Amino acid sequence: MKGSQSSLYQELQGLIAKHQKELALLQALSNTELKQQPAPDKWSALECMEHLCRYGDFYLPEVKRAGQSAAKLKADRFKSSWLGEYFTASMWPKEGFKTMNTFKNMNPSLSDTRMEVLEQFETQLKAWAILVADLKDRDWQKTKTGISISSLIKLRLGDTLRVVFYHHERHMRQAFRAAGLES
Repeated sequence: MKGSQSSLYQELQGLIAKHQKELALLQALSNTELKQQPAPDKWSALECMEHLCRYGDFYLPEVKRAGQSAAKLKADRFKSSWLGEYFTASMWPKEGFKTMNTFKNMNPSLSDTRMEVLEQFETQLKAWAILVADLKDRDWQKTKTGISISSLIKLRLGDTLRVVFYHHERHMRQAFRAAGLES
């Protein structure tokens, strides 16, 4: 991605609002609908939400920490690094996209996912909205964050935010399919 940070900010705020609306639709479903799996080896809607919450538990404090030391934005531009572009492209759901294996500690099918995970994800989305707004005037290109898969890899803050919200998009679509809200 090459463009302005303000356009990236608008995109992220749009995704947050979209995911909040979609979450409200999921919250209106029954426990049975939320726990149904489309196939034995596929996640239910609740498991998708649990997976997103687990990643939120890592990325919310990581982004907040990085943002606290971020310099003020001097020029309204943002360019992804090649690695950031690779990770964001792999997250965005597209026609015929491949499923990915997840790390054991992020796999919700290995635990008993409860309805409370919807409230937890709602709380995280609200925290993301506030955090992204608080970071609007900080430099997302020069600021680096750690990523969940390795402490050795650092991404630009803007790339990390794209990965987080593209990951949300991927699993919100998966949750909707699992709950029978879309084909």
